[in-house]
Amino acid sequence: MPATIKDVAKRAGVAVSTVSYAMNNSPKISEETRRKVLRAAQELNFRPSGAARNLKKRKTQTIGLFLYDLGGPFYSQVIEGIQEVVTSHGFNLVVCSTFGGETSSAHRFIKEQFVDGAIIMGTQISDELILQSASESFPIVVLDRELKGDYVHNVLITYEQGAYDAVTHLIKLGRRNIEFLSGPVTSFDNSLRYNGYKRALQDHGLQVPSRISLFGRCMEVGGYQATKVMLAGSQLPDAIFAANDEMAIGAIRALTEGGVRVPEDIAVVGFDNIILGPYINPPLTTVGHSKYEVGAIATQLIFSAQKEGNSILLPTQLIVRKSCGAKDSYAEQK
Repeated sequence: MPATIKDVAKRAGVAVSTVSYAMNNSPKISEETRRKVLRAAQELNFRPSGAARNLKKRKTQTIGLFLYDLGGPFYSQVIEGIQEVVTSHGFNLVVCSTFGGETSSAHRFIKEQFVDGAIIMGTQISDELILQSASESFPIVVLDRELKGDYVHNVLITYEQGAYDAVTHLIKLGRRNIEFLSGPVTSFDNSLRYNGYKRALQDHGLQVPSRISLFGRCMEVGGYQATKVMLAGSQLPDAIFAANDEMAIGAIRALTEGGVRVPEDIAVVGFDNIILGPYINPPLTTVGHSKYEVGAIATQLIFSAQKEGNSILLPTQLIVRKSCGAKDSYAEQK
């Protein structure tokens, strides 16, 4: 299998965006770093695709990023990785919301190809539109689904395994009644995290709840409200696994206000390792993954796009802090 830009970055010990800077003779890196990258590329027999050069001949010199939600700490790090690689190629970045579906500006940008390539993380953009729009002159990378098609590429994360690891950790700590705090049930990422949650319970001989009872809309206020409703019930779990950190933080706030001790009474684990996680009380146990790398690799796929779709799967890592009831095992990541 031919070497990829990620392979070069790993060999040289630099970020993917740094490889892009080196390949494009950017003044933003030192000559020493450039030589190190080029040496690694030569050792791996890496050859940049001509697609990037061809892309520069097109109309807008702009890449489009289409997100359902333009706010929140998760997206800022993804955008940082995208911006680095876009800039290294001398392109501009436009960010647009997919809210509104077919009436959204994002839908029009893609359908009428007002940009030279698209990175999509918004389920309101349909599979059909993506498959119809993708072409050699308009490559597309999706971050929120698995989609096969010419000039359509996927960057995915091991969400299911990450959830499995988190729930297994809670079980090993003696928790037996673990609730899943869900985001939107139609979300691809949320579904994978729920599958990992269920599989961990089943593998350890624990009963999977017959239905999801906590919904937080992937927002802190949603996690807070869902947990408030839960506290009004007669039976409480001994742990909550939230599908993202924002909901987990909202849950901790509601539990604390309700006089419930975290983690003594109810342990809480989130997902995404957002910047705020280590600084709440107690610090949040979570599942981490490189959001910057997701953005950087997705953008590089735009510039090195081939007709045959690429599918890249990035790993997760359990980051243990105090909200689960265990001693921090990755304190250096705070």
